[in-house]
Amino acid sequence: MLVLGFKEGHDGAIAAIEDGRLLFSLEAEKDSFPRYDRLTAEVLLLAAERLGRIPDAVAVGGWVKGAFSVEPPSRTGYFGVGPGSVTDEAGRFFGKDVRIFSSTHERSHIMTALGLSSFRPGQPCYCLVWEGNIGSFYLVDEHGAVTHLRHVMADPGNKYAYLFALADPRFPANKGLLRLQDAGKQMALTGFARPGGPTAVERELIDFILNQDQIILSLAKDQMTWTPFHDIGVESQEYKDVAARLSDAIFERFHDYAAKELTAGYPLLISGGCALNCEWNRRWRECGLFPEVFVPPCPNDSGSALGTAIDAQLHYTGSAAVEWDVYAGDAFVEDASFDPARYDVRPLDFAEVARFIADGNVVAWAQGRWEMGPRALGNRSILAAPFSRDTTTRLNKIKQREGYRPIAPICLEEDAERWFSGSVPDPWMLYFSQVTSDALQAVTHVDGTARAQTVTPEQNPEIAGLLTAFRDLTGFSVLCNTSLNFSGRGFINRTSDLVRYGEEHGLDGYVVGDTFAVRRGPRA
Repeated sequence: MLVLGFKEGHDGAIAAIEDGRLLFSLEAEKDSFPRYDRLTAEVLLLAAERLGRIPDAVAVGGWVKGAFSVEPPSRTGYFGVGPGSVTDEAGRFFGKDVRIFSSTHERSHIMTALGLSSFRPGQPCYCLVWEGNIGSFYLVDEHGAVTHLRHVMADPGNKYAYLFALADPRFPANKGLLRLQDAGKQMALTGFARPGGPTAVERELIDFILNQDQIILSLAKDQMTWTPFHDIGVESQEYKDVAARLSDAIFERFHDYAAKELTAGYPLLISGGCALNCEWNRRWRECGLFPEVFVPPCPNDSGSALGTAIDAQLHYTGSAAVEWDVYAGDAFVEDASFDPARYDVRPLDFAEVARFIADGNVVAWAQGRWEMGPRALGNRSILAAPFSRDTTTRLNKIKQREGYRPIAPICLEEDAERWFSGSVPDPWMLYFSQVTSDALQAVTHVDGTARAQTVTPEQNPEIAGLLTAFRDLTGFSVLCNTSLNFSGRGFINRTSDLVRYGEEHGLDGYVVGDTFAVRRGPRA
């Protein structure tokens, strides 16, 4: 059975599953489109090109007719897992008879995690969906049926990000505004917090934020001038402290419920945009409440097209299980060549690239199909040696990012415990671990943590080959790994954009497929 899934709205995507195997997951922002983009004609054309026939079912994720979850529903809408959360009807697609399936956005998050997990068939499990608007636990039974257990908090993701906007003097005062990138920046800044519990002033603000409903729509920033954190600046120590305390308070609200009520010994699925918070994921993995915790590589809305397709597969076949690979995007488009008058171009040799990187150079690395989800996992990456804080500064300058943003490491899984402790292995870069080596300055955040991706030769033979060569040269199978993208855009996916990016931002070399290109002479 061939199922084609659609996610409209921000983080638009199209995914296809055939007979329990993921064919592709194509996200609108990739190929240098704006971050969080809606579905585009380019994605539709890519999907049509990749499909060999008309699908048996078209799965359209429930959404809203507008920008906010409380607006009128589109198809099954945003919320719900019970009666009315799934529809199935006869329809036509390009003139052919098909089934038209829809299920709610809430279900899409649950099914992304369920379908991609390695939990044994028939294993009941708990699921936590926490994102901008949803903050709930569920029970998924041995047949994949979902029961809502408890709505723990409204708008956990929006409440988390609201604090950044409150403290940022550049953020406008009016209601209804949300910057989707703020949560990731705040996650970085919480690492700078001083230890200790909340002060009375911090507690007043935290309690006020947590008690709001529909915080983005109901609470304009100019209504918050009563708190000293209003426009205090996101790099102030006071803001960093209260951001960490808010993070703790949100997690504790969910953890307290889980510790009291989720006592059956089932494993835990985690999905929704808050599942990109690596500190929260680490705490769930290490809390001892669950025998196993699984977070998919695309837990935010970028995985919702896939989740809806999985839900359709479950509806029609009785199974949510999917055979999949994280490198499920489109292949790199070689639409230009490196000018031999400006670039020295030769066949890829891992040892040569490792030596080039060890000498302090920064390399763009493009291999195979892009990664699904928001994290660069070794196919659309910028790579550098992990030893100097000057490298962190240079990479953030290349990426046009704030200086407080950490750089993640990529590491061979077999060596990971030599340099990182805690939440490893971590193939999709979703957990914080502690760095145990003073040598890895470029990938060590101020609080001693790193978001370390671990890889094996089976998962990614090319990046594993480079890491092995770097270990042979330096003793460390670790590199800096940050996403290959223009600021505010999805991954670069064509040579013409890659060369332009490298010239504008000062890259030293490029690996595209089996080619290694180095610029001749200094830049003008």
